[in-house]
Amino acid sequence: MVAAKQKRVRKSPEERRNEIAQVAVRLVGEKGYYGTSLKDVADAVDMSQPGLLHYIGNKEGLLSMLITDSYDTYGTPDDFMASGLPGSDPERLLFPSYLRYLVRYNAQRREMVRLYMNLESEAFSPEHPLFEYFENRPEAVWDHYSRYPWVIPPQLGSWEDSMKPIVRLCIEAMDGVQLRWMRQPPVDLYDEWLNFEAMIFPSPLWDNYR
Repeated sequence: MVAAKQKRVRKSPEERRNEIAQVAVRLVGEKGYYGTSLKDVADAVDMSQPGLLHYIGNKEGLLSMLITDSYDTYGTPDDFMASGLPGSDPERLLFPSYLRYLVRYNAQRREMVRLYMNLESEAFSPEHPLFEYFENRPEAVWDHYSRYPWVIPPQLGSWEDSMKPIVRLCIEAMDGVQLRWMRQPPVDLYDEWLNFEAMIFPSPLWDNYR
């Protein structure tokens, strides 16, 4: 008896994009942008390359899907303010509290963090599609965080006048902690960040502002 042919399930465009993104996060995280071909991604999601291009446009569009549409979209200060966690009250928004929230969030998306770190190391070359993105990242992060009404110790003055070097240290420390987290044996991402927090936001200055 010939088995009945299984009916192909038609997926919505949103389901297809999510599937592509999940596969690409894994492949690019493992092999990098240059080591991952569109054929690799298409084969992994059981699509033709023309079908894949319908969703991403081109290979650089795949990066946009992964970074701009995924990595940068979640774990934001807006998400933190909606969380109801300590320090998230928009009337008394605390920057160190947000960073702890972000570290916890990133701890739940290890593959995405690996992808981001892999792309950042590749993008030293000016020919890399994300070269300018990573070159401009510290300034872009500063500009983004400066849109929010953070409450900081009054001894520091205004956010604009005092916090830019501190934000830069936070970016550098978090990148380093995440790199060590990916190594074997791994550190505990959250506990390791708390060690840096104590140095970047020291007592007694930052007491009641963490």
